[in-house]
Amino acid sequence: MNSSFHTSYKLIVAVIALLAVQVSYAQEEESTIGTEVVNVVKAYTPTIRDAFKVKATPQLNDSITTAKKKVTYSIFSVPVASTFTPAKGKAAVVKKAKKEKLYDNYATLGFGSFTSVLAEFYSNFQISRTEDFGVFLNHNSSQGGIDGTVVDDFFYDSRLNLNYGARERDLTWRADLDAKHQVYNWYGIPEELKELQGPADGPLFTEDFDVTHSYLTAGLNGSISLKDSFFKEATGMVRYFGDDLESTELRAVVAPTVEFPIAGELITTKLSVDYLSGSFANSFGTTGTEINYSFLNAGINPSLVILRDDLEVKLGVEGVVSLDTENSETDFFIYPKIAASYRVAGDYFIAYGGLEGGLIQNNYHDFAQENPFISPTLIVAPTNKQYDGFLGMKGKLSEALSYNLRASYASESGKALYQHNPYSQSGNNFGQNGYENGNSFGIVYDDVNTLGVFAELNFDVNANFKMKLNGQFNSYATDTQTEAWNLPDLQASLFADYQITEQWFAGVNVFFTGERQDLVFSQDPVDILTPSSIETLESYFDVNAHVGYRFNNRLSAFARVNNILDSNYQKWLNYEVQGLQGMVGATYKFDF
Repeated sequence: MNSSFHTSYKLIVAVIALLAVQVSYAQEEESTIGTEVVNVVKAYTPTIRDAFKVKATPQLNDSITTAKKKVTYSIFSVPVASTFTPAKGKAAVVKKAKKEKLYDNYATLGFGSFTSVLAEFYSNFQISRTEDFGVFLNHNSSQGGIDGTVVDDFFYDSRLNLNYGARERDLTWRADLDAKHQVYNWYGIPEELKELQGPADGPLFTEDFDVTHSYLTAGLNGSISLKDSFFKEATGMVRYFGDDLESTELRAVVAPTVEFPIAGELITTKLSVDYLSGSFANSFGTTGTEINYSFLNAGINPSLVILRDDLEVKLGVEGVVSLDTENSETDFFIYPKIAASYRVAGDYFIAYGGLEGGLIQNNYHDFAQENPFISPTLIVAPTNKQYDGFLGMKGKLSEALSYNLRASYASESGKALYQHNPYSQSGNNFGQNGYENGNSFGIVYDDVNTLGVFAELNFDVNANFKMKLNGQFNSYATDTQTEAWNLPDLQASLFADYQITEQWFAGVNVFFTGERQDLVFSQDPVDILTPSSIETLESYFDVNAHVGYRFNNRLSAFARVNNILDSNYQKWLNYEVQGLQGMVGATYKFDF
């Protein structure tokens, strides 16, 4: 063992000696040592120390601290006998309103004072899932009996409508055939002529004196609308209108609407073509002098609707070419079509305004429907409504009350005004025609500016009670005429309907018309065309009410009372209306 130790020792000494020789040799070979910076980089090794949480309840070595006592408790359970068994939950049942059965047909029949009759019939046939056909018939008549009249004052108004409609996936269209027959009397004979003597040495104006005239209307109306097409919709109308004194009128209107996208916006363009032609057999006071009229109007109205949050703006313009073919005259008109609205406070306050105009094609049919006592000797011409500017506000005062206020100013060139006709001058012979005895109206045209204020309130309290109240005040400025004849300064109306119970219902309508002016000509047969004076027609209230009772969903009865105030007011000069009127009737609904 000692021998091997000595051997190892000698080996270690030899290795150390050898290394010493090598180091000595290297130092001799490089005699100078340079400076050098050595950066020792060691990776950061984070360590986590033990954390000690502060005790929520530290121990206090205080002499006044009271030691807590150990509390020992136990729960004493007592069994309770119970027979309660929970029931399964059920969903609440909503009481459904009873669905009212709708019938395809109904008939109404009523009789009243002045030997008046009201009859209505409506029937609808569902031909297929997309097609239907309807029939509507209405008749309203009275045998007259107005106090103070010396000639017949009865009237008849009968109308028939046949309609057919179809609803396809991309196409909807409808056609209506209308026919109407109306009979009236020029019963407004002035007081100073009622005692006029006739050839038989008796009163000229009696029930045997013919003042009856009738109107006949026949028309075809149609409409069509398409989906997903630049051609949006179109309406059309062809109408014949005439009377029993050889007056005729034909009107045809076509109005398509197309839409085109331009620069990311949708431009809606309305086109229209309006043709009117008519004639009267006589001029007023002259027999055999025929009056003819004919107009062709073509218009284009492009418009753009801009929607920005609460702002809606419609920008448009309309150009119309009007050709008076009877007089070989052509006119061109440009009208603004601008409207805007802004929701200032949601549905509670909406401000709106606009500037619009248009060409109004007057015609014999519309004149006769508004005033059935006109004479068949009219000059028919269009009215150029240059502009109508308006500002207003509308909205809701509450969930049950809404309002609308508007102020406007309009300028119209050639506005049509009804004016009382003078006596006949045919050989100074009264009664040559039924309308030439100071008992008819003609048309005069004038430039009229109108300042108007309109207000309306709508009460929608609940499904059983609704009421609407509105009023319109106008101030007129004429150019050549002394007054805006037969135009009232103030008009107002009230409509109310009340569903009292499931069976009882009632309603009331009230109309107010302010004073109007008309022209009275001289009573002297030699100088009958000289205006004598301006007569003011008094304002009037017309109060009407109705009440009804439903026996079941098929049969109901009604009662109506018109002109409750029993006022014999004059709607037109020398034309008093019937006084207090009553009517009772019934309505029956059914299916074939």
